[in-house]
Amino acid sequence: MSLWRRLVQAVRRSPGANATEAERILLEADFGVEATEQILAAVSRATDGEFRAAVERAVTAALDADPAPADRGALARASTPPTVILVFGVNGVGKTTTVAKLAARLARAGRSVLLAAADTFRAGATEQLQTWAGRLGVHAVTGTGDPAAVAFDAIAAARARGADTVLVDTAGRLHTEDRLLEELKKVVRVVAKQQPGAPHESLLVLDGTVGQNAVHQARAFAAAVPLSGLVVTKLDGTAKGGSVVALQRAVRVPVRFLGMGEGLEDLEVFDAARYAHRLVSG
Repeated sequence: MSLWRRLVQAVRRSPGANATEAERILLEADFGVEATEQILAAVSRATDGEFRAAVERAVTAALDADPAPADRGALARASTPPTVILVFGVNGVGKTTTVAKLAARLARAGRSVLLAAADTFRAGATEQLQTWAGRLGVHAVTGTGDPAAVAFDAIAAARARGADTVLVDTAGRLHTEDRLLEELKKVVRVVAKQQPGAPHESLLVLDGTVGQNAVHQARAFAAAVPLSGLVVTKLDGTAKGGSVVALQRAVRVPVRFLGMGEGLEDLEVFDAARYAHRLVSG
């Protein structure tokens, strides 16, 4: 059911408690307290005929609250190749699949991509990335043990092969593990020494269906490594669609892409107005 229909039904069921019911629905959709208050204030004076459009405008404003690149889908390109893009995220959020989707997107734009399987702690991560590399027709650099060493080798391999972009699938265990965060900091330091200006992009992949846990993940990663954007996955439905607002506000990092499915084409550039319309209209 669309957000708008849920709000309308709640108001009709509880005419004496409109604001309370609307607040509950928005919080259950993971908008967070700050955004919920902003949306309710914006729609409080709307008439019945204006209510739907007012909700959509308020959600768009909440989504667009923070500065973002004019083209959220435009990934950085280093003046001297290779461009180095780090992809972070805990296990289970779709990080490695997102790396493959980004590689496909870059390849369609005419860029030559090399993948780095630096998630050396997860059983099967290297094989998964190699499978994607085979499907995409690109090279994958692998290794064991030290994720930073794999990233280092991948940059060297990109230079040797003439690849202009390196996509690094980083270690992805729990954000609460200090060792993981230290490993990620090391990856950042190593690529910065190996390639001037690197990392040129640092993207954090988050599962949009897990509510506050995703917010905690975002804060932990943002405190440890520089982030240039968020990729929110598993948003095929809209029940928890407000998580995009909560995540963006938690770390003041723009949402760049949405993962809408498992296919290589299922990576959508985030557009606040389009997303708000989908969320409100269902």
